[in-house]
Amino acid sequence: MTAPIIANDRLVPPADDSADHVLGPADSEITLVEFGSYDCPYCRAANERITELRDEFGDRMRYVFRHRPIPGSDLALRAADLAERAAQRGKFWEAHVELMTRSPALTEEDLRVVAAKLELEDEPPALDGLEASRAHEHVERDIASARASGVRVTPTFYINGRKYLGLWDSSEFDDALLGSLGHRVRVAALDFARWAPSAGILLLLATIAAVMLTNSAMGPAFQSFWQIPLGFRFGAWSAEFPLVRWVNEGLLTIFFLVVGLEIKREFTVGHLSDRRSAALPVAAAIGGMAVPVLIYALIIPSGPWAHGWGVPMATDTAFAIAIIIMMGSRVPVELRIFLTAATIVDDIGAIIVVAFFYSEALQPAWLILAAAVFGVLVMMNRLGVYRVTPYLLIGVVLWAALFAGGLHATISGVLLALVIPTRDPPNYRALAAQADAILIAESQRSDEVLRRGPSDAAMIALDRIHDRLESPADRLLRNVSVRSNYVVLPVFALANAGVALKLEVLQGHGQLILAVILGLVVGKPLGIVAASALAVRLGIATRSAAYSWGQLAGAGALSGIGFTMSLFIASEAFPREGDFTATKIAVFAASGLAAAIGSLVLWRMGGEAAVSAEEPEAVQEACTVLGDGVGEPA
Repeated sequence: MTAPIIANDRLVPPADDSADHVLGPADSEITLVEFGSYDCPYCRAANERITELRDEFGDRMRYVFRHRPIPGSDLALRAADLAERAAQRGKFWEAHVELMTRSPALTEEDLRVVAAKLELEDEPPALDGLEASRAHEHVERDIASARASGVRVTPTFYINGRKYLGLWDSSEFDDALLGSLGHRVRVAALDFARWAPSAGILLLLATIAAVMLTNSAMGPAFQSFWQIPLGFRFGAWSAEFPLVRWVNEGLLTIFFLVVGLEIKREFTVGHLSDRRSAALPVAAAIGGMAVPVLIYALIIPSGPWAHGWGVPMATDTAFAIAIIIMMGSRVPVELRIFLTAATIVDDIGAIIVVAFFYSEALQPAWLILAAAVFGVLVMMNRLGVYRVTPYLLIGVVLWAALFAGGLHATISGVLLALVIPTRDPPNYRALAAQADAILIAESQRSDEVLRRGPSDAAMIALDRIHDRLESPADRLLRNVSVRSNYVVLPVFALANAGVALKLEVLQGHGQLILAVILGLVVGKPLGIVAASALAVRLGIATRSAAYSWGQLAGAGALSGIGFTMSLFIASEAFPREGDFTATKIAVFAASGLAAAIGSLVLWRMGGEAAVSAEEPEAVQEACTVLGDGVGEPA
């Protein structure tokens, strides 16, 4: 899973006393820049807050105002031009205050009165035209700055060159201006979360920590910690299992819920919603699952290790996407989309495999109960229940029924994701009009005697408007994915990635290790490229001209990073500690090798122009690249 990215949160260009309208010393420790519009009621309200801040901070704060007239508002644009004409006579701040405060809402009369008051209508036509041209140039320059800085609404504030994303009418604004410790911590955490590879990096750090702790003097205590028995009793029914199992079947359900929600999004509005667009990544994913399984089965056709065939078929999304993002402009966006879609289909395959091949002895009575519970969830979806809480509460019952029924309980996360409702995008203009009407009505009654804050009716209406902004599925994904990336997956790595680096662990496991490594490092890219080439050759799918077959081979090599799901399946396939430990070493080695090969291929191919999607030598080229990468013909 990957973290969300915000395109730009820096001020472009930086504040400049010679080009901007500034109040306060140039050497102030705080620079507050506002993008605002004179026809914006929120900017007019924020103007009072700016006055309070200037009184509070004095010469410690430098205030800069830049224009961002409300798009489509001719009145707002002419007001900004008027202020800039006043600026050429040294009267910008007089015009600014008049335009912001003269009346509750800006009117044509305000423009006439302010122009007359500042004597802006007494110049000869030629001079007046030059003045207006210069004024409009300044406004356009500010609008370009707003666009480059990622400004979408007014007012938008920048503190010392960084966009402020909180509320400007609360004490949080003061904390941000002062740079308090709490605010700095929040900003640092937000920066890390916005960095797209952060989830993969954190997962890697947790893995390294687990390996180091296991091989240190604390190793026995660290391993014993994950074996602490935990459980609960409900009447005659009780459950007590090691902590590591609660992580793998309980906590990891959150990860599967996120995977399910992402699958649902991709198939409804994402890259898999269109049959033609989905054909190539679907074919690639199927090939990338089938060939590793085939290689594993050829090396280990029977015996106690044969059940581990699912280990090399899974791709770790977080690591693969993190690496491809860190390659920057050398990797086309279209290739990143292809890999993301393919890993989504890969996740579907891994979920099906876990559900049907890596579950315990089935208990029909409990599974019948699970089916009934799922039926209730489906009915809630059909009846239009849009609150998430009831789904989550009943989802816990579904988890327990699947757990007791012998299926892997994490599947409940995927099933729950399928029934969390989605709905059509809202009419934002209608919602904004409703919210605005409610807030205006409440503000007019704010001074009434024996009254505190908005009425209950107003709050209920605002809550409903807020709920309508995004579907329950989208809201749940936005909130839960962060917890999955930065809590669930690192804890899973700590619980499962610890491996004792001793030579005796490898003894007697050479065939198992070879099967896993070849399945991931060779089978994954070979299956992805071969299936993609076949789909294109048969006319089932088309390849984007933005990336070459060589680059697709590099993405296929990255798919050999099988960390999270591979370890998860290995923990279910190999109950013996020695077999599981050897498999973990094989997965680590294969993932590192796949990352290195994929990165090298993508780096080498990054400067090459994409070849035609229908090129006859496509398969030969792709196989040549793979052969160069892994050291043997593909």
